[in-house]
Amino acid sequence: MRVSSNVRAAARVLSVLALASGLSGAAQSSPLIHLGVFVPAESALITRPAPPKTRGPFGLADTTNIYSARWQNLQPLLRIEAKIVEMCRAAASGCPAAAAKFIAVVDAGRKLQGRARIGEINRAVNLAIRPASDLAQYGVIELWASPLTTFASGAGDCEDYAIAKYVALREAGVPERDLRLLVVRLGNDDHAVVSARVDGEWLILDNRNMRLLTEADSGLEALYALGGAPNSVPSMTEAPATAAAPGLDWPQSFAVELSV
Repeated sequence: MRVSSNVRAAARVLSVLALASGLSGAAQSSPLIHLGVFVPAESALITRPAPPKTRGPFGLADTTNIYSARWQNLQPLLRIEAKIVEMCRAAASGCPAAAAKFIAVVDAGRKLQGRARIGEINRAVNLAIRPASDLAQYGVIELWASPLTTFASGAGDCEDYAIAKYVALREAGVPERDLRLLVVRLGNDDHAVVSARVDGEWLILDNRNMRLLTEADSGLEALYALGGAPNSVPSMTEAPATAAAPGLDWPQSFAVELSV
């Protein structure tokens, strides 16, 4: 089966980031952890059972949609990043600059509560990334980059902002049930934002606006919702999973060695 070019391209970026950072040479007496990264074919991902239907922002139900495969294909890369961040927190001296910047955004958010936490992460991610198309950065029309990939380049398009915010909010303590990555209609194009629920109200985090928006004042037409299910994004405070999901054809893409 065809392996997603999205995952292959971003995985190469992350493997270079991890190995070039000096993490692999730290603590020579420590055991090596072998992270087998498995990349699912998009056709297999589409057949994954949909999560229970719940209502999110704009009344959207959490159902499988045309962007679900891209979201699921991103998860193995988030597992790699979870390990990198875990190692950075244990030994900051060998931490890649991109991971250190991302951790700083998360930690700033953790110091705040409620709307202030959401607003801080929205502002920090917006300021950390400059707009750039996937074609200009990666030579492909569409690529959903993981947070450290985006922070390493300092550039991305709308879904790269949204993915970084989603993961940062989760790591800052926002429950995943209160988070959604939304695909909305903006003119003639699809646009990605994040929505976070605070005190029962869904707020919109958009890379085009430093201000938090409500559903009513956003002026957006929401199309699809992603995420929101417990453990749909690997936690950066836990060891990443290395086993393939049962029942799926997961061709092995590559393996990375990291010292801990």
